[in-house]
Amino acid sequence: MSARPLDGIRVVGLEQYMAGPYCTMLLGDAGAEVIKIERPGVGDPRRAMPPFAEKDGAKKAAGFMGYNRNKKSLALDMSKPEGREVLRGLAGKADVLVDNLRPGAIGRMGLGYDVLNELNPRLVYASISGFGRLPGKEGPYGDRPAFDIVSEAMSGVMNLVGFDDKPPSWTIYGLADVYSGMVTAYGIMQALFMRTSTGKGQWVDSSMYDNMLGLNEAMIALYSVAKQSNSRGVPKNVYPRGAYQAKDGYIALNVPDNRIWTRLAETIGRPDLAADERTKDGTARATNRAMIDAHIEEWLKSRTRAEAVDALNAAGVPTGPVNRAEDVFACPQVAARGFLMPVDDPEVGEYRFARTPPMLSENVDLPAAPPPRLGQHTREVLEGLLGYDAARVDALAEQGVVEIA
Repeated sequence: MSARPLDGIRVVGLEQYMAGPYCTMLLGDAGAEVIKIERPGVGDPRRAMPPFAEKDGAKKAAGFMGYNRNKKSLALDMSKPEGREVLRGLAGKADVLVDNLRPGAIGRMGLGYDVLNELNPRLVYASISGFGRLPGKEGPYGDRPAFDIVSEAMSGVMNLVGFDDKPPSWTIYGLADVYSGMVTAYGIMQALFMRTSTGKGQWVDSSMYDNMLGLNEAMIALYSVAKQSNSRGVPKNVYPRGAYQAKDGYIALNVPDNRIWTRLAETIGRPDLAADERTKDGTARATNRAMIDAHIEEWLKSRTRAEAVDALNAAGVPTGPVNRAEDVFACPQVAARGFLMPVDDPEVGEYRFARTPPMLSENVDLPAAPPPRLGQHTREVLEGLLGYDAARVDALAEQGVVEIA
């Protein structure tokens, strides 16, 4: 495999659940050495969350497998002084430290940003939290814990998902976590790039609330300019837009302007609708959506998803099927892109997972090392990187400071 963009970069992950692990997985896919810190005996909580891949008595959690490839596992008890000493040693030799523990946890261990920066002025410290932790920018919610659904709710995303006669709904499980991991990796890349000219690291402060507000920019702009607040499932300025039922499932389409509306009307055999006063613009079409939906549904009821998608795309109306998981795994476009990358785990076998987007022309193929066993690399890291001798590592294991797989 050719050189990777982050070859030579060492990342320490004080991480659990999804946001931190997804962030460091992106960095590991890009070639960084990722040392994942886990609690002895239990590890990342997602190791124990079903469903599991199982083979010959071994089992691994799908959620853990999905976000922890290309990493090393160091099982370390940071509640003990000896454990914190190990972490200080790692911070001194790392380029990046990613922290998505409960807000302030690392500071209470005496290892806050000021300490880490003094240990290693070149270190990029990236924290992922619900509401942000950068001094002076914490806000009144800075100490609150948060899961993805809290960020979806507070950012207004949840208020826009579903229909006006139903309660607000979540999007997909972990969306805010995954997006926050991606945004944090982007911030880390910026900080590493700046370091090439300044020689200094810095704090990358990633707030899940901020990130989801950024994702919901359309709501911000609409209210800022027009003082409009969209209701769930009640379009005001763009229509048709949504899912429509064909013979064998649903398709999704969006008509943002009159040019595409004319194409759609012609394709469904109703060119007269393009000149109808009730469809003169997006606002008018939104007002008269029941009439428009009836014509689209009539056209679709005799067509399969594939027939409808092919006809509409041929006419210049961007359309796609509403895929289920099995459809994605059978999709020829996904196969052609190689997006479901195989990861061969020596304990439970080969499974496919989503690769890192985007693709780089000089680095199309990604490394695919399986997720580590808890403590699999403890001895390697302590002896090879920190210079501990075998007797010292054995003593730490006997004291419960570390676990060796």
